Formats: sequence, C-alpha cells, structure tokens
Amino acid sequence: MSASELTAVQSQRDGAVVTIKLENGNENLLNPDIMNQLHDAIAAADEDEAVLAIVLTAAGEKFCGGLDVAEIQNGGDPVEFATALVRLLKLMPQIGTALVAAINGDALASGFSIACACDLVVTVPEARLGTFEAGIGIWPMIAQVPPLQRLMPRHALQNIITGVPFSAQEALQFGAINRIVTADRLHRESREMALAASVAGPMLATGRKSFYRFCDLSYDDALDEALDAFTEMLTSPSTH
Repeated sequence: MSASELTAVQSQRDGAVVTIKLENGNENLLNPDIMNQLHDAIAAADEDEAVLAIVLTAAGEKFCGGLDVAEIQNGGDPVEFATALVRLLKLMPQIGTALVAAINGDALASGFSIACACDLVVTVPEARLGTFEAGIGIWPMIAQVPPLQRLMPRHALQNIITGVPFSAQEALQFGAINRIVTADRLHRESREMALAASVAGPMLATGRKSFYRFCDLSYDDALDEALDAFTEMLTSPSTH
C-alpha cells in the first residue's frame, strides 16, 4: 500500500483499487485548486494500468458541501470556479476505469453532481443528496447536469426546482445511488463494488466509454456506433 500526499486530496492505492479522499474540513467545500487536484488524481489513477477501479470518498462530516461560496464572495473568480468544476465533471465519464463514490455524509450542490458522475454510489443512511441552490434564490446551472443524466427528469426536477435534497432512501428509490450501508461498512462495501465493477478487465475501458457516449446519442446513432464497436471488439487481436 502506498500513498501520495496532496494538499486537500489524498490518493492511496491498495492492490488494484485507488481510493481518492477529499480532506478539506468538515464540509469539504470546493475551490478551483481542490477541483483541479481531484481531476489530476482521477486522471493519474486512470493512467495506471495496474489500477482496476477508483473509489472517491471524503473525510469529515460531509462528503462535499459544494462550491466554497464564501471564497467567491470574498473575491474568488466565479468563472474560475465554474470552469474547474466543468473540467472535473467532463473527465469523469471519459476515463476507462470504474469509478465508485463512497458517500460518508451529505453530498450537496456540486458534491451531488460529483456523486452522480460516478458509475456506482454507496452511501450512509443519514446522508442527504441533492442541490439546494433554488432554496437560496439561485439555480444549480452546472450542478444540475449530472443528475439529469442519472435520474428521470421529474425526479431530478423535484430536487432541483425546490432546493430540497433527497434523503438517502429517496436517492435510492429514484436511482441516484445504488446502496445504503452503515458507516462501519462503507469502505468495505465500496471496495467490493469497485472490484465487481472492474470484472470486464481490459475491455472495461472501451465499454465504459461507449456506455456514456451512447447515452448522448439518438437511438439509431447509438445502435450504429454499437455495431462498429461490437465488430471491432470481436475482430481485435487483443480479444483472441
């Protein structure tokens, strides 16, 4: 087991699984530097051929409370914050490694977006998940995008338009998460899910990317691309 030290993001490898942990106080608020650290940690793990899966989690009381609004109000550039968030959220569906979120507490605003951008999500029973921006008179313009990819529009809108986060049970019912476990089982459960998600081995990289790409295509276009990908998969020397 080895660990690399980062300011607010800890990346630790245990066998074939890398755990990336956000450590920025109890709320784990995001600023551009922290989001860039998360981006680079995920990218580095994805580039390591010995890594089969990534678990994204956090220390403190919350998984992530979203952007550090106080820092923006004190002079931080909101465009820089937004740009770093978009860069991170764009990366997550593009990697070839299974990505599991282990939600140790509330995942709110952009924290909810990060959770939704993961392949699988396991959370503790007391966690709240969702955006809250509408409740304070603004709109989760960027944070709404990953939930819209994960949930039925009416379920997503229930949270987005009211600003009332889901309970863990509601999030499970609506498809935002996969499993609810007690805190003492969170690490073990997320690791087991991560290893299970990587069972396709080398083909996972191609398959995972195709899954997210097909989600954005029309039905016919997705089938046409799937035919090409299927043919390439079965005729490639690496599959024989």
